Amino acid sequence: MRASAYPLVDAGLAASRVLELVPVLPGEDVPLAEAAGRVLVDDLVASSPLPPFRSSAVDGYAIRAADAGLRLPVVGESAAGRPFQGELPAASAATVLTGGVVPAGADTVVMVEEVEGGDGWIVAPAGFPAGRNFHKPGDDLRPGDLVLRRGLPLGAAELGLAAAVGRARMRVHRRPRVALMSTGDELVEVGEEPGPGQIVDSNRWALLAALNEAGAEVTLLGVAPDQPGPLRELVLQALAAHDALVTSGGVSVGTHDLVKPLLESLGEVHVGRVKLKPGKPFTFATLPDGRVAFGLPGFPVSSLITFEVFVRPALRKMQGYAALQRPALPVRLGYDARAPGDRTEYQRVTLSREGADLVARSTGSQSSSRLASLTGANALVRVPAGDDGIPAGTLVEALILSLPA
Repeated sequence: MRASAYPLVDAGLAASRVLELVPVLPGEDVPLAEAAGRVLVDDLVASSPLPPFRSSAVDGYAIRAADAGLRLPVVGESAAGRPFQGELPAASAATVLTGGVVPAGADTVVMVEEVEGGDGWIVAPAGFPAGRNFHKPGDDLRPGDLVLRRGLPLGAAELGLAAAVGRARMRVHRRPRVALMSTGDELVEVGEEPGPGQIVDSNRWALLAALNEAGAEVTLLGVAPDQPGPLRELVLQALAAHDALVTSGGVSVGTHDLVKPLLESLGEVHVGRVKLKPGKPFTFATLPDGRVAFGLPGFPVSSLITFEVFVRPALRKMQGYAALQRPALPVRLGYDARAPGDRTEYQRVTLSREGADLVARSTGSQSSSRLASLTGANALVRVPAGDDGIPAGTLVEALILSLPA
């Protein structure tokens, strides 16, 4: 065991430093069918009006308002995709279906339910006003209007709107390509029988799910050996084809903790330890050609908490998101919270609705090795270091992982 050469950095300052140094990835054009969940590079601006023509909002009859109250012959039909040809003659009506073009010459649409009619004729209510029951060109969007703002993730409504304005392809930020590996000779693969002093590698699978949820394209590198040469070769190969490296384990101060020295030799380590519980050994480095590396602690909870605090926001920045953090909501503490020692602690809580409040309750032991403390947790409560703690009943802000069922 050796003393760390890296200073303890405030967790908030470390998170800011990571976001300052992580690059935004360039854009790429993708078909509309592949754009779901991606983030726009540029504002999308309307080039033509929407709707592009006067379209009926109802099934009914297009007439001139001046002819309301008269017996009008029905001289044609305007259906969606099959408009009435020419101009509607005076003192006549045309059947118009929802979405159909309102014929030139007509200035209002009367609903089917509002007319009297017979074989080939209708009578609209006397005094029926102009301008009813149809959408004017540009009612939704006019040329030059902002359709979708850059930094916006593309969901169902956004893709539908993009299609409506004729965009078959979208320019979106590239997804980060991430190489994920675990380190440690004590690790064995899931399904293998651990030998003396060995454990099953669970971090890689937890982090794989977290990376996928954050939008990354992940390559699994398996378990790296605690040997400087093979570890260096594996990392160099991974960096040649990826934007980021995420490791778990090997970032403490033991003689077999090789990740920090390796990253130092390849680039610059900006964060080597943070005032955070769990997650003190978290490491962040920048590498040549705009690549970055995140060294996460080996304890399961430490690994996932540091991912939430540092890595997930960084991956969102790389993808061009405007909003980098998870949503935060005020919650009322249902327990006395205290961060032991001199480090900020992110405590795992469940949420329940009690009257007008969301109440946060501890998931139990907050040990960094107890992955069950995150299972079913809805939120993280940030508890500042210090002896005072936060008493039960206090309203605090919680980082929302999921809302209670």
